Amino acid sequence: MNADILKGNWKEKKGKLKQKYADLTDDDLQYAEGKEDELVGRVQKKLGVGKDEAEKIIRDI
Repeated sequence: MNADILKGNWKEKKGKLKQKYADLTDDDLQYAEGKEDELVGRVQKKLGVGKDEAEKIIRDI
């Protein structure tokens, strides 16, 4: 996952993800720079999707 995708307007993106996927919590979407893989893993686990799909979900928001 490209870190640049996550850097810009993360709070806005996080809000949109929570609206679209109610199962995701603030803890699930906690992002620390350099921890992109961890975020993708949390989204994968919570939504029951593969890595590529989790990255696509985050990227498309």
